[in-house]
Amino acid sequence: MRQPAIADYLPDLWLISDERNDAALESALTRLPRGSGFIYRHYHLPPAERVARYRELERIARAHGHLLILADSALTAAEWGADGVYGAPRALYPRRAGLLQLATAHDLREIGEANRMGADAVLLSPAFATRSHAGAPALGPLRFRMLARHAQMPVIALGGMTQKNADRLAWPKWAAIDGLS
Repeated sequence: MRQPAIADYLPDLWLISDERNDAALESALTRLPRGSGFIYRHYHLPPAERVARYRELERIARAHGHLLILADSALTAAEWGADGVYGAPRALYPRRAGLLQLATAHDLREIGEANRMGADAVLLSPAFATRSHAGAPALGPLRFRMLARHAQMPVIALGGMTQKNADRLAWPKWAAIDGLS
């Protein structure tokens, strides 16, 4: 019998926290389909406030069966009880047992790094123009697909993602900050 792979249970839809969408997060987490993913960043908060805000949002995320990923070290993710860690491929290590590793990538070199590091999934961005990186060139559907083919793990589209852009990209897994808030 085949062992379930990460791709078998990794959510298709992901909400990412940011200073811009903080006021809408409670509502957004309750609107997401049950079992979606939530990546908590909140780099803008001082440490004590950051953990307190995490705990508030964690209660809502857990009540809705969402996977909870922390943008921080694997040690902090384990201490906070997160399901995984998010960041640049090299920043995800050393690996901690039981934690998902979600890497960020913007080009072929970073996808290669995520492959070498054994990331469980990679968030490839920016698929489309985004406020997070105003003026930065977007990958667009063709380049996005070309780069995604090189990943040895599930790819989650990020950057300018909305339901409309997800349909345009025709990609099953996607994440957003503004597009889901």
